[in-house]
Amino acid sequence: MATTADQISASYPIPTYRFVVSLGSENIPFNNVSGLNITHDTIEYRDGTGNWFKMPGQRQAVTLTLRKGVFPGDSELYDWINSISLNKVEKKDITISLTDDAGTTLLITWNVSNAFPTSLTSPSLDATSNEAAVQELTLMADRVTIQTH
Repeated sequence: MATTADQISASYPIPTYRFVVSLGSENIPFNNVSGLNITHDTIEYRDGTGNWFKMPGQRQAVTLTLRKGVFPGDSELYDWINSISLNKVEKKDITISLTDDAGTTLLITWNVSNAFPTSLTSPSLDATSNEAAVQELTLMADRVTIQTH
């Protein structure tokens, strides 16, 4: 049975509540990240003798969703999606890293390549609620790679 902090950290899964997101060269505080999936198409092949084969095909594009609170004067996500002009947009590399409890040591990093925004959803406004305003950014990207530290 694990009794010390080092034994516990080595024998239990990493919690998901402590992470850092770097969008391009700047760190942006997000409260939720989803869509870090690596998936491939499936190709079905039937030969002339009645055999049926399934094999992996091309890697699918990544659809990533990032959620963050709305702050006064904070318009960087809006500026990025608003920069789309004549089907051109600045693509950025994103890193999402799980950290230790102190937030100083990186444990696992997901590297997202060539991401660009496809949707920016504004918060729902409700005068009877006391919830924080949260916006949602949906991105498309070429691929996700995983690096352990």
